Amino acid sequence: MSIKSALCAATAFTLVTAGGAFADGHSATITIATVNNGDMIRMQGYTDTFTEQTGIAVEWVTLEENVLRQRVTTDITTKGGAFDIMTIGMYETPIWGANGWLVPLNDLSAEYDAADILPAMAGGLSHDGTLFAAPFYGESSMVMYRTDLMEKAGLEMPDAPSWSFIAKAARAMTDRENDINGICLRGKAGWGEGGAFITAMSNSFGARWFDEEWNAQFDTREWSDTLNFYKNMMDDAGPEGFATNGFNENLSLFNQGKCGMWIDATVAASFVTGDDSTVADSVGFALAPDNGMGKRSNWLWAWALAVPAGTQQEAEAKQFIEWATSKDYIELVAANEGWANVPPGARTSLYENANYQAVPFAQMTLDSILSADPNNSTVDPSPYVGIQFAAIPEFAGIATEVSQEFSAAYAGQQSIEEALEKAQAITNEAMEAAGYR
Repeated sequence: MSIKSALCAATAFTLVTAGGAFADGHSATITIATVNNGDMIRMQGYTDTFTEQTGIAVEWVTLEENVLRQRVTTDITTKGGAFDIMTIGMYETPIWGANGWLVPLNDLSAEYDAADILPAMAGGLSHDGTLFAAPFYGESSMVMYRTDLMEKAGLEMPDAPSWSFIAKAARAMTDRENDINGICLRGKAGWGEGGAFITAMSNSFGARWFDEEWNAQFDTREWSDTLNFYKNMMDDAGPEGFATNGFNENLSLFNQGKCGMWIDATVAASFVTGDDSTVADSVGFALAPDNGMGKRSNWLWAWALAVPAGTQQEAEAKQFIEWATSKDYIELVAANEGWANVPPGARTSLYENANYQAVPFAQMTLDSILSADPNNSTVDPSPYVGIQFAAIPEFAGIATEVSQEFSAAYAGQQSIEEALEKAQAITNEAMEAAGYR
């Protein structure tokens, strides 16, 4: 099954058991909640290998990103016990680790070589120096673009473009008669969907979520500039209904040849250059744009595997995590599907491997990851750690509501000014209730 077909099969909810007919003979079964992204779907295809090696069966609960976040958050906070492994990221891991909700991963085997994990990934998945989740893949964000359409427009993509160039190129590459949008960007509500994109973009415009006293900053020119720039560009050069498009929707559009540019997760590079892409032979890469203020609009993230405290299958869960995030797993995928399709951004040794260095997007991915600084993400000082999020427990709920207001503005259901006014009120009210102000 192709990744594209697998993604279509993994809709709102799927449950897959590795081990099949002989599952009754296994000594244990673990249940894993994961996101319906391509690399995670690919991992499920190799689960039989793990089961054959260990005798441990695996049940997968595969969910759309926003739904996954809701399900695992509810389960961990209520001690529901539905999952033995959860797919979470850099936002949840330090907070949940600090709360004692996750099992520390400080006893992984010597063969696993935890020291090989890229420092940016290990740091974002740790609390007080203890690793609480192992990265399956790491990412930043970058520009993916059609080299043929860029040439046709008479333009040349810089390695480090500005937002003004991106907007100019987007309009020049748009061809409505042939259903080609100059640019595809996330607009979908959800703090980790459109909310993540616009927050990272806002950093390059000089915006921030909070000042140093935790006052919301949506009533500023910088946020107004960000949203107006985004909406004007997308109205002129984006796809119809962009307000409801997230990662998977834009991936599909790009692979169908309907996007001139797409700025999103670096992990998408293997998909836009893979067998399911109709434009695989004409894709180039560049750093995420800046706005001349010293900050690029790239984020830092890892989809990682963590063990919730209280699981009855802790040893088996750790065994799976060691397998799925190991050097051997990378070699397994490379042997079967080529080096371009291995999970990127997690291990230092991958970027020292000559085979992987030959992959056309490898260096740009690494450069994007290394240029992302969650401790210094905004032009003006801010009190929080994080690039596309603020690493405080209240952020997910606040940002989900804020992103809904932004998406409504993108769709023309309210003005940008109204959306920002509501975002300001939502955020300040929540922060006051939480005791920050």
